[in-house]
Amino acid sequence: MFTTSYKASNEEQLQAMPADSIVPNPIYTETRAVTIHAPVARVWPWLAQMGSGRAGWYAYDWIDNGNHPSATTILPEYQHIATGDVLPALPGMTDVFLITAVEPACRLVLTVPDATFGSRVSWEFLLKSLDQETTRLIVRGRVAAHWLAAVPQTPGGDQIFIERVYSLLARLPRPVMLAAASFGHSLMHTRQLHGIKIRAEA
Repeated sequence: MFTTSYKASNEEQLQAMPADSIVPNPIYTETRAVTIHAPVARVWPWLAQMGSGRAGWYAYDWIDNGNHPSATTILPEYQHIATGDVLPALPGMTDVFLITAVEPACRLVLTVPDATFGSRVSWEFLLKSLDQETTRLIVRGRVAAHWLAAVPQTPGGDQIFIERVYSLLARLPRPVMLAAASFGHSLMHTRQLHGIKIRAEA
C-alpha cells in the first residue's frame, strides 16, 4: 500500500526522547519515522492543527474523525497551540489528548491524563531538520499498564467504532490485547505519517 518506509531506524528506536519519562514503565512502545521532502516550517503547521473536530488526524477518518475528511490545507485558526490545550482524540471530546509540551517547529507531546495526575499514554512528535529542504519526523507512543482502565467515550449517543474496539480490547487477555492493539496502532500511525508527508510535500 505504501511505497515509502515508515519504520524508524535502529538508532531512532533506541534513542531516548524527551517525553519518555512521562510513562516510565510502558507495556507497549512504538517508534515510527518518515523522511519528508519539505522544510520543518512546512511540516509543523500540519501537526499544530491536528485533532478531531479540528484538522483531523490524517489517518482513517471513519475511525478517528467521525468520518469527516482530514484537512488538506493549513487552517490558520488552529495554528496557535499551547501547553494545556486539548487536541480532541474523538469527535466531541474535551479532555484528551492534552498538550503536555510544545516547541513550535520542533516538538509536540500529547498525553492521556489519569485520575492520579499521571498519564496513561504519551505521544511525542519530534521534527529534525536534515537539511534546508528535508525533515525527519519521529513519532513515539508509550502506553501505561492501566491505559484501558477508563475507556474514553464521546458525549451522548452510541459508541463510535473506535470506542467499541477499545471496549473489546479491555476484555481480552493481556497478551491478545497487546497483539491486537499494536497491530491496529501500527496501521493508524503509518497512515497518519503518510497523510502528513503527502500534505507537507504538496
